[in-house]
Amino acid sequence: MKLKYLHHYPEKLQNQIRELIKKDKLSDYLLAKYKMKHEFQTDKTLYNYTQVYKNQFLKKQTLAKVLYDGKINVIHDALGVHTFISRVQGGKLKTKNEIRIGTVFKNMPEEFLRMIVVHELAHFKEKEHNKAFYKFCLHMEPAYHQLEFDLRVYLIHMDLLGKLY
Repeated sequence: MKLKYLHHYPEKLQNQIRELIKKDKLSDYLLAKYKMKHEFQTDKTLYNYTQVYKNQFLKKQTLAKVLYDGKINVIHDALGVHTFISRVQGGKLKTKNEIRIGTVFKNMPEEFLRMIVVHELAHFKEKEHNKAFYKFCLHMEPAYHQLEFDLRVYLIHMDLLGKLY
């Protein structure tokens, strides 16, 4: 069985997930680690949630908008999108930062929402997925890599069995 969200991970990890699927234990694995979906269901609460992390780690950046976007989905290989719009206003260059997060995150545990928020905020500092980018993700969220892996497992669960929460 091919695990499309885990193809860059070691075969040993992929085999562990295949074994959980085979034994019908994938739901148990996820539910043992992540209890329930979060309460940040509106664009306003999502903006406030994101603003807390932005203020803690990116004080000089401005955040114009954060919202759930139903057009973003896993099929197009994206879970969130960051945009930077630069304009000359007067004699100054103004930057407008926006984050759009797939609506799939409305029904996921808060830990996964936090991971994608951290990921998109890291793009404010580092545009590419390079070593510095992931180092900054880890600075904002020390469990970033584990959360990313478990999110990918959750997406496999959704593909195979539907929503968990």
